[in-house]
Amino acid sequence: MTTTEPTLKKTPLHDVHVALGAKMVPFAGFEMPVSYPEGISAEHKAVREGVGVFDVSHMGEFEITGPDRNAFVQRVTCNDVGALKPGQAQYSGILTNEGTFVDDCLVYRFEDKLMMVVNASNIQKDWDTIVAQKAGANVRLRDISDETALLAVQGPKAEALIGQLTNLGVGMIPYYHFAQGKVAGVQCFVSRTGYTGEDGFELYCRAADAETLWHALVGAGRAAPVGLGARDTLRLEAGLPLYGNDIDDTTTPYEAGLAFIVKLDKGAPFTGLDKLKKQKLEGVKRRLVGFKMSEPKTVARHGYPVFLDGTQVDIVRSGTVTPTARAAIGTTYLPADRAKPGTKIEIDVRGRKGAAEVVKLPFVPHRTKK
Repeated sequence: MTTTEPTLKKTPLHDVHVALGAKMVPFAGFEMPVSYPEGISAEHKAVREGVGVFDVSHMGEFEITGPDRNAFVQRVTCNDVGALKPGQAQYSGILTNEGTFVDDCLVYRFEDKLMMVVNASNIQKDWDTIVAQKAGANVRLRDISDETALLAVQGPKAEALIGQLTNLGVGMIPYYHFAQGKVAGVQCFVSRTGYTGEDGFELYCRAADAETLWHALVGAGRAAPVGLGARDTLRLEAGLPLYGNDIDDTTTPYEAGLAFIVKLDKGAPFTGLDKLKKQKLEGVKRRLVGFKMSEPKTVARHGYPVFLDGTQVDIVRSGTVTPTARAAIGTTYLPADRAKPGTKIEIDVRGRKGAAEVVKLPFVPHRTKK
């Protein structure tokens, strides 16, 4: 008997992507569009200059209800849930006892519940990690990933596009806040968040309504469809970390330049607290940096060895050529005392050492609304 590959899951918009001629690839257990016929560069440009829509329905969503919900999520994440008012979101981390990342996540606070949004590849691991910490907490946890669709509408024209389709005052939603209402007749909540460095929104709705929402947003004179390829070039230019590349269970928020998500004094113990207190006191040994290749035709890709003064210090965490930076860029970890702009490093690109220089992150300035 032959063993078959595990069946890939499909998002509610799978048939739409296929009809648009998208190149579909396996990603985090899903069949996902990497690009559409216009190509990655055009899709990237659409987001930087106009507006693009991503199907990110593969992401995981957990709903937490019950009287202890805020205290419980305080314990399983490193940012301060107590600082959130209903209608606000925050970027946070689910950590190991060592203070390293199980995953990065978003936490949304509603009047009567909290929602955590996690990476698709980590849904089961995150769920198991969180459930294991439930103990006697009076909470109800639900994995609502399969019934929830998520569209990211990103770019300088995102507000105008959504504004035409809703009576919600989207212009009045501050960064990392959200509002609930109808967009194109579909009940959703509209969050001013994203993963591109541009202004934009993420729209959560029921899976059954995703197609209606997509068709209202995407098309001639509206938004371009954007795949995973441009999602990666956009987030890398914006210096935003990707789990599995820039951050993982060997890296802490302090090493990754994410100290702002760690609230040591939030008044509640959380997983990894002791290790992070110690690391803050002693200082980190290494830091995540951005680099630019000195020869533009030499591209550093994920996994390539990185050398400092002739010795390998790490690998390339993220690396590609991106359209706005117009350069071969990437990220890696360097010893803390050398992790500053101007430091010269070398990267082994298929057997040949290419010169690179550390530059300040992000590679492209953020234009999110504050």
